[in-house]
Amino acid sequence: MNTTASAMRFAGPVDPATLGMTQKVFAFASMCVGMFIALLDIQIVSASLRDIGGGLSAGTDETAWVQTSYLIAEIVVIPLSGWLSKVLSTRWLFAFSALGFTIASLLCGIAWDIQSMIAFRALQGFLGGSMIPMVFTTAFVFFHNKQRVIAAATIGAIASLAPTLGPTLGGWITDHASWHWLFYVNLVPGLFVAIAVPLLVNIDSHDYSLLRHADYLGMVLLAIFLGCLEYTLEEGPRWNWFSDQTITTTAWLSGLAGIGFVFRSLTYDHPVVDLRALGDRNFALGCLFSFVTGIGLFATIYLTPLFLGRVRGYSALEIGEAIFSTGVFQILTIPLYSFLAQRYDLRWIMMAGLALFAVSMWDFTPITHDWGGHELLLPQALRGMAQQLAVPPTVTLTLGGLAPARLKLASGLFNLMRNLGGAIGIAVCATVLNDRTNLHFYRLAEHLNVDNEAMNQWLTQAGGHIAELGSNTTEAANSALHQLWQLAYREAQTQSYADAFLVIMVCFVVATVLVPLMRKVAPPVGPSADSH
Repeated sequence: MNTTASAMRFAGPVDPATLGMTQKVFAFASMCVGMFIALLDIQIVSASLRDIGGGLSAGTDETAWVQTSYLIAEIVVIPLSGWLSKVLSTRWLFAFSALGFTIASLLCGIAWDIQSMIAFRALQGFLGGSMIPMVFTTAFVFFHNKQRVIAAATIGAIASLAPTLGPTLGGWITDHASWHWLFYVNLVPGLFVAIAVPLLVNIDSHDYSLLRHADYLGMVLLAIFLGCLEYTLEEGPRWNWFSDQTITTTAWLSGLAGIGFVFRSLTYDHPVVDLRALGDRNFALGCLFSFVTGIGLFATIYLTPLFLGRVRGYSALEIGEAIFSTGVFQILTIPLYSFLAQRYDLRWIMMAGLALFAVSMWDFTPITHDWGGHELLLPQALRGMAQQLAVPPTVTLTLGGLAPARLKLASGLFNLMRNLGGAIGIAVCATVLNDRTNLHFYRLAEHLNVDNEAMNQWLTQAGGHIAELGSNTTEAANSALHQLWQLAYREAQTQSYADAFLVIMVCFVVATVLVPLMRKVAPPVGPSADSH
């Protein structure tokens, strides 16, 4: 490490303009590793919840909190990360978060019951979530012009690729080792980040004086608002929404706290989240596009493994193998995006990406009960390409035009919108699956009557086959009717997945139409370490 890099460990902040490109790349890459493992862990347990529940002797409802607790903690801390990085500085907040995330991962791996697992996952989500927005802001400090395009492409790839790979990697690890290694895999990269970032990243100073003027009431309101909202969205579909008293209570708490938080943030001199940045048209539209891409990223990651598990009966490893193509095609599209971004207006690239995402959702709608990895290849390939074409330009167009002094607080809000989009998208899709499955089942059942000759022939054949196996006539008839019920329910489920993909498609069509409202971004010239 050269003299400049060594001095960074002991001196004050270093102007990024004085650093060599190699130093910037290594510093940025070390932070990207932290962002990747934090995002990966959102979904790495999704295909292995049954194994985790079995290992900890927990029921399905309890095991669901292994994922929910992480999401609640992460969504609360993301908008606070900008203020926290001003207090502690970027490098030390990132380093402490990475170290804490690593320790929390170790604790998750040695959890002794479901309660300890839920607590450690919440800690893991809180510490991991604080790393994500800082990578966005640091990229805009380190890089400019064409370099910024490549950095944004990298961030966009990680932001969409890590959650996409989560179920695949998680299924493979659980099948070849045990669910404990879902968490142990974080130990080496987590320690690397905790050591590398303090050595390589020194772009701003801590400012403990901010603690005296901090909006602690705003923080409490924000935590109640987002925590209760995430709980309501996660648990609402399972408990039939407002027919459950707890869901009703958390929804009211979230709404009232949200109103209080918005009022407080717009009237307090030192808010923890810069809501005034929404007055910038590009930033407001960018947050909307971040919200929509969050719906696309997380809702499709939720729907596809669920379909393969419930309808096809796939194992965790088989699910991972079937959805792996999305990540492959996204990686293959990175060079194409870099080529296009250096030659064409980012708005039109983003528009193409959003439109392609809508097309991929349309390609999901003919889904049938026998779809597997082969049938899913084309729509997933289009989705992978769309993610790479849509997410990076959204990052650049939204954050690239903001003044450096506002970048930290605004980045937290931008990342929050993506996670909120994912939470709301999953909740809506879960509700669509539940309601539309019932509707489709009743419609199918209307045609399954004594006048249906095809059904009568099928029942006769099925009942005769069962009777040949040794059952009496009554048992054979009942068994045949049960099989018919299962077939009808399977088809109703399959049709409901097509409906959910159609809802996501509509969201992307609307977003595509709104892209021309964005202005072309001319990035501010030469932000300094002090302004950051």
